[in-house]
Amino acid sequence: MAGNSFGEVFRITTFGESHGEAIGVIIDGCPSNIEIDETFIQSELDKRKPGQSKITTQRKESDTAKILSGVFEGKSTGTPIALVIPNEDQRSKDYSHIQNKFRPSHADYTYHMKYGNRDYRGGGRSSARETAARVAAGAVAKLFLKQLGIEIFAHVSSVGKIDAPNLDHSDLSTLLEQRENNIVRCVDPATANEMISFIDGIRKAGDTVGGKISTVIRNVPTGLGEPVFDKLHADLAKAMMSINAVHGFEYGSGFEGSQMIGSEHNDIFLTEDQDLEHVHTITNFSGGIQGGISNGMDITFRTAFKPVATIMRDQETVNTEGESVSISGKGRHDPCVVPRAVVIVEAMAALVITDHLLRQKSYSNARF
Repeated sequence: MAGNSFGEVFRITTFGESHGEAIGVIIDGCPSNIEIDETFIQSELDKRKPGQSKITTQRKESDTAKILSGVFEGKSTGTPIALVIPNEDQRSKDYSHIQNKFRPSHADYTYHMKYGNRDYRGGGRSSARETAARVAAGAVAKLFLKQLGIEIFAHVSSVGKIDAPNLDHSDLSTLLEQRENNIVRCVDPATANEMISFIDGIRKAGDTVGGKISTVIRNVPTGLGEPVFDKLHADLAKAMMSINAVHGFEYGSGFEGSQMIGSEHNDIFLTEDQDLEHVHTITNFSGGIQGGISNGMDITFRTAFKPVATIMRDQETVNTEGESVSISGKGRHDPCVVPRAVVIVEAMAALVITDHLLRQKSYSNARF
């Protein structure tokens, strides 16, 4: 099945299904001699794994990753890195009621029409469980970026109509600590409590809700991004839109920029001692990217997630015979995906930046 690989130089291919033996990822193109911290990789997976709080699915998976190849004495060898994550808590019987029914707003119908069959157990390949493999690969990319001082920080900035206040991104380490102090991964404590209460109420009502995740990438060098179709923001958009339940992406000023006039929106350049290596802008409506190429400022973007499609209420649908039938959600599902999706967004951003850094290194004028 095509569409399982991502990246050009730093390239990943994920495999496995939600209710199969395991899921995993092959990372090709990772530079040699990168320190592969397995404890860090596991800590990233722990942020995504199910069953971590009352506002997430109660499926119990340790998401313990095992490295099969590409690492020797704690460092990458430059050969493909293979990681596998066993599935431990499948309950396939929870999905027997949808064997011949299409869940509204799921991939059931589209997969059936495309392939002529589908794995109805948890959605098979279309399940968000696949994203654990991306998080593992993204953790490796983060370890590479760490050597270059590049930081990625994402947080839940809204749930439904509840919006968190804008953040000062000057101290990402403090923000990270504050984010992990609550189960919704919102940095502002008061807003976090409001979000948690709201999600829990939605869960008890048998419904679901969406939200937004805001991301900042710091210390990215100028010059990343390719003309014309591989612009940096275009690849970030593709990465984010490939995540389950994502319905929107905007960078910099985003859609609000369409309401501004040019004299308001233009980011004015400043320099220190006429040094082009230290050019910066007064504002950052461009989100750190101009002409599809990084300009050295913080890269900022927001990712919007729709409500989870599985709700614990009766809905009308059709079955594989084309007949009108009723369906109701069963099993273990997230009432809101954004708390667990924060690390997925960071992982996909890390994969994009790492890939573009390695692509840039192929140019003779690369400065890093």
